[in-house]
Amino acid sequence: MTSTGNESDAQDVPGLIRPISELPDAVRNRIVQWAADAVGAAPPASIPQALTRVARFAPAKRAKSGATALAQAIVSDAAFRSLVAERAVRLSAAGTDQDAAADAVTAAAKAYLLRLPEESELLAAVAAVASENEVNTRVLELQRDIRALTARLERATADVTARQSPADADRDTEAQRLRLRLREQGSRLRGQQQVIEALRRSAADDLDRASAERDRALAEAQAWRQRAETATARGDAAVKVVERLRRSAGERRAASDRRLELLLSTIEGAASGLRREWDLQGGGPAPADVVAIGLPAPSADTERTADPSRLVAWASLPGAHLVVDGYNVTKTGFAELSLSEQRDRLVRSLAALAARTSAEVTVVFDGAAVATARPPARGVRVLFSPPGVLADKVINDLVRAEPLGRVVVVVTSDREVADRAATDGARTAASVALLGVLGGAAGAV
Repeated sequence: MTSTGNESDAQDVPGLIRPISELPDAVRNRIVQWAADAVGAAPPASIPQALTRVARFAPAKRAKSGATALAQAIVSDAAFRSLVAERAVRLSAAGTDQDAAADAVTAAAKAYLLRLPEESELLAAVAAVASENEVNTRVLELQRDIRALTARLERATADVTARQSPADADRDTEAQRLRLRLREQGSRLRGQQQVIEALRRSAADDLDRASAERDRALAEAQAWRQRAETATARGDAAVKVVERLRRSAGERRAASDRRLELLLSTIEGAASGLRREWDLQGGGPAPADVVAIGLPAPSADTERTADPSRLVAWASLPGAHLVVDGYNVTKTGFAELSLSEQRDRLVRSLAALAARTSAEVTVVFDGAAVATARPPARGVRVLFSPPGVLADKVINDLVRAEPLGRVVVVVTSDREVADRAATDGARTAASVALLGVLGGAAGAV
């Protein structure tokens, strides 16, 4: 018999199954027999690859010849262990085990397969019963020895009485030796009986504790199941209430929108009727335009700046469009870089400025010698002038395309480009102002 012990290293670590070699012989044999029956009854697709050869054995020799492979599959293959557990539950429900010892072995084997909390207690109880059976066997052997010695003693006594030979002294010595041995065997028998009784009481206590623990676990599981069902029912009811409220809110919103729509239609009709009745004529200048015409024109210097803070204020105005003379700015601020690096650095910096001010930003480069793709940047429009056309003309076209009244700021140090943009109604800023905003004022000095 293999001893299980009260504490197993594999059992103490969550997720690990106890090695099957540590189980009592009766429990291990019962599990292997269930596994052999399950291999014979299961469809081939559900049998592990390692047990294909075992499945071809005759049913009578499958458990004996394939015991090692079956035991290894039970420990290493969770799906096969579940298949064996289902087989054990069906056999147990059929009532094939009749005596108490078989019931204890079956319960321990099922607890091992199903990983029940009472597994250790049931295995310990089976081990105790096995120890008790071993002690009973030893007691029976001792009783047979006692009966044999008693018979020998009786034969020796009969010989002494019948023959009264000169060897009586030797027979008396032999009889005395047999009596002494008989007393020793009786003492050993009483000791073994006491051990059996102690083991029986310990096994009974272990079984009682395991049964109580199992009942408590079942009661807790039932209570949790009832709580889960109650919570599910509450959740379903809450979902129905929310859905009903959503439908009701949607219906109320639709009715309210319809009433507002009718009211607006009535107001629009009334306004149209008033225009027709009063014969209102449209057109003519706005009052503010009449006042503005009489005021002196602003100085051109007020629309030009080299101050970075003023440039930021212009770019932050609603709907502002910042048009940048690309190479004029980069060659002022970081001419030591290659043209490609100049473009990339300027476009990345302008993307940050566009995110900061929400202005529309367009940067124009001379494109005669450019054969690369536009630098990527979020919120910045990058334009290259076509062959034979300077970037200055593209900038002037951009300014003239904007509607009168929109804030358009042209950044360039080219006096001719700045004057033409100012003539078309744009504000202008020197390149050093933009470099100051972008952090490049030091490079411009």
